[in-house]
Amino acid sequence: MDTNETGQDPKLPPDARLDSLDERIERLQREEAKRTAVPQKDPSRRVMERLFGHLVGAPAGGGIIGWGIDSLAGTFPLFFLLMLFLGFGVGVVNVMRVSRTPPGNGPGANA
Repeated sequence: MDTNETGQDPKLPPDARLDSLDERIERLQREEAKRTAVPQKDPSRRVMERLFGHLVGAPAGGGIIGWGIDSLAGTFPLFFLLMLFLGFGVGVVNVMRVSRTPPGNGPGANA
């Protein structure tokens, strides 16, 4: 018995039930793909979030570390301000480094 790649006998007419089943499966697969599709983040938004994180996180981290050193040493504004400005400088350097990185080459580029 000769069969083609669909598994049907070429001498017999195509079965309407199989065609209907194929159409329904394809339609359901398209609907499932639409339903489970994960929206992609805008790359410019991802870069903006990284820059904001550097500009806020570095000074905040430096201020917290400086406050901790000041509370241990008893010299309240000295290390707090010093570490705050140092953190701001680190944040600016990180922003400059990120801005020189070509799009799509940074961490999380495939995320």
